[in-house]
Amino acid sequence: MKKAIVLASFLALLVPGAAFAGPATDAALGLGAFAVFNQIVAGTGIFGAIPVPRPVVVAAPVAPVVVPAPVVVAPPPVIVHEYRPVYVRPPVYYAPPVHRVYHAPARTVVIEKRVVVPPGHAVKGYPSRGRNW
Repeated sequence: MKKAIVLASFLALLVPGAAFAGPATDAALGLGAFAVFNQIVAGTGIFGAIPVPRPVVVAAPVAPVVVPAPVVVAPPPVIVHEYRPVYVRPPVYYAPPVHRVYHAPARTVVIEKRVVVPPGHAVKGYPSRGRNW
């Protein structure tokens, strides 16, 4: 039984599709391996077992700087002005112009007497012309 389990796990490792996780995972694993490789080559982190003493650089002493005392200037005197009161004229409002509209009365026609004229007897203009209306 142990031989069967060992054989099955060995075959599972040889199957190429079982370890395929995608291009993003491949890129992340590659970048991680590259970072570890750089630490090994540069000797940083846990791989830098032998510490190298670095030289200590101290700046040369500089002559003391003497700062002159600040100049004290008296503030200008306070000038008080009394202002005259300001009178503001109230705004002037003008009423809009009134446009009056006058309407002429309708034409009035006065009929004094009603006359019935049979058709064909009405004459336009003067009776002497004789044209039928």
